[in-house]
Amino acid sequence: MALVACGSSESLDNSDAAEDTIVIGSQDYYSNEIIAEIYAQALETHDIEVQRDFRIGQREVYMPEIENGSVDLFPEYSGPLLQYWEPEPQARRSEDVYAALVDATPDGLKVLNQADATDQDSYVVTREFAEANGLTTIADLAKVTGPLVLGANSEAENRPNGPKGLKEAYGIDAGFTPIEDSGGPLTVKAMKDGTVQLAIIYSADPSIKQNDLVVLEDPEGLFLASHVVPIASEELSEEAQEVINKVNKALTSAALVSLNAKSIEQQAPASTIATEWLEQQQL
Repeated sequence: MALVACGSSESLDNSDAAEDTIVIGSQDYYSNEIIAEIYAQALETHDIEVQRDFRIGQREVYMPEIENGSVDLFPEYSGPLLQYWEPEPQARRSEDVYAALVDATPDGLKVLNQADATDQDSYVVTREFAEANGLTTIADLAKVTGPLVLGANSEAENRPNGPKGLKEAYGIDAGFTPIEDSGGPLTVKAMKDGTVQLAIIYSADPSIKQNDLVVLEDPEGLFLASHVVPIASEELSEEAQEVINKVNKALTSAALVSLNAKSIEQQAPASTIATEWLEQQQL
């Protein structure tokens, strides 16, 4: 999934954390930070000490920190995480992807239960562009006679769902323009301006509905199923695992869209959004 490209490549310094403190990380993406904050507050409710290391950066930056034990718990996404460890997986659908992810997880780590909530990478176009070119699926992009440029965070250019993946799965050529806001307002503006014709935006992003954008169907399964799934140290206590699994059981796709909307529309901080949701769920 495409995220804001920032964060340091230097190892995190968690030397001040007590031995039994759980270090929780998050991507530099508002939705992921909300989930991480929900995890943190849920654990604190059970008198489990946590340390927050949020908005670390991209998967290429934070995964080494998880693998070397600097981070104990991290909200991830099943499909993209599987592709990180297994670049060309055969699994495409939800349960198959999760099972493959469990098998691909390195020693010292484990994946907890995946949530119903999905935040699926998707190819998105404006309503006007879709109607002008008769687009409902990604395959329909072959009908476009003018230039076709994909806009997304810079790392997407070399990821499986970038221009190379589009060519391999659908035989469609596209240029690439980096836009470093994870499908945010700059990306939407670029589509409306015609700077790019196609963008990668998360399916749980409220901006899709707000801007009347069209998500193109993916009949070839270019985008793997992408459920919220925690990646954790295998040393994480049973109590902590039970807390996180209970949270994930309550986290639906509709709930995630609602949480994201509070961040975008109300500019509410992740801590407030997390507190309100946990109270509503009585977790």
